[in-house]
Amino acid sequence: MILNVENLTVHYGAIKALRGISFEVAEGEIISLIGSNGAGKTTTLHSISNIIRKTAGSVVFDGEDISAWPPDRIVAAGLVQVPEGRRIFANLSVRENLEMGAYTRKDRAGVRDDEERVFGIFPRLRERLRQVAGTLSGGEQQMLAMGRSLMAKPRLLLLDEPSMGLAPILVDEIFAVIRRINEGGATILLVEQNAYKALGIAARAYILETGEIVKTGPARDLMNDEAVKAAYLGG
Repeated sequence: MILNVENLTVHYGAIKALRGISFEVAEGEIISLIGSNGAGKTTTLHSISNIIRKTAGSVVFDGEDISAWPPDRIVAAGLVQVPEGRRIFANLSVRENLEMGAYTRKDRAGVRDDEERVFGIFPRLRERLRQVAGTLSGGEQQMLAMGRSLMAKPRLLLLDEPSMGLAPILVDEIFAVIRRINEGGATILLVEQNAYKALGIAARAYILETGEIVKTGPARDLMNDEAVKAAYLGG
């Protein structure tokens, strides 16, 4: 397993946001984490990346306990997060945003190669290389956020709501890109409210409700589960 999460518990003051969840991700998989607003999905990703402090539990990445590592060390090790809401550097150019994604790297030739790889996946970013990132469309900003993450050379990519706010045709494009990134060698843990799309792309999924994992299994089985269909797939 490339990722093992054990007994992950997080409090926000008196509120227990995560209640001792455990799950695992095998290398090469796409795993979806599904739940309604407030279920704890983003908190889970932030805890893995050590952006927020855990109350209890451990996170093991590629055999190393990274529970106490600073976020920059986690990124340098190959675990990279694309945050909800894109969080691009709006006042910087597209190229400068991509360069920021590679800030932990020293291999200049490799960085150039990966920049070309990003342009191969997102040709529009090459066309807008000198454009100020804040002036891009929502879909282009999502492409930039994903491209910036690829510049860190991730082995495990955490994607937080990549389709949020996008038109349906762009949602299809983003999910095609997620599959392409996975085929290129990156393992993916996907948080996504569009449960139909998330289950359609994943090998396995975990259902999160009020900070607890209530169901798990192969994505295809969950798509045919009556309770999952009623709660997340519109019947």
